[in-house]
Amino acid sequence: MLLSIIYIIGITAEAMTGALSAGRKNMDWFGVMLVASATAIGGGSVRDILLGHYPLTWVKHPEYLLITCLAGILTTWLAKWVVKFKGVFIRLDALGLAAFSIIGCQVGINMGLHFGICIVAAIITGVFGGLLRDLICRQAPLVLHQELYASVSMVVAGLYLLLQHYGVDENMTIIVSLVSGYLLRMASVRFNWRLPVFQLKVEGSVH
Repeated sequence: MLLSIIYIIGITAEAMTGALSAGRKNMDWFGVMLVASATAIGGGSVRDILLGHYPLTWVKHPEYLLITCLAGILTTWLAKWVVKFKGVFIRLDALGLAAFSIIGCQVGINMGLHFGICIVAAIITGVFGGLLRDLICRQAPLVLHQELYASVSMVVAGLYLLLQHYGVDENMTIIVSLVSGYLLRMASVRFNWRLPVFQLKVEGSVH
């Protein structure tokens, strides 16, 4: 129940950030709903397609698609308010990232997949929505350039699997993984933590 509530909060926040990106590209309402939905539930859809996990989450629960579309349209009216309270949405995004990662991990576990694939499923669920948003809006993927993001998803999934392996109560496992992921993500924002960056500078072409 806790994870489901956080998931709904997470997809709502993600949809609203996606709608802002659509607004910066001057998209119409259909474009806003498309980008909002891709941002919020795209990661889970990509995961399910790659793993052959059907029906897709939003097909099984069409209310999730409705929530993301409504959140996107609502953002067109409340854009200034959303931007003003950016800090709140960063916190909701951090919580959503942890929740998405746990859910992705659970899907892999329920399918009986190798623990490494479960971690990949968690990362895809957590970050591919943002990748789809940036691809649609033709901008550099933020999740690959800004503070720790995909790596947070990996840590959350690894911690969840570790606690499960040692037989920790399921609810406690979810809470510890959620809190740890949230704190790690917020710390990376606060202290600007990043992974080492690969910079290739080409002096001239080679013939």
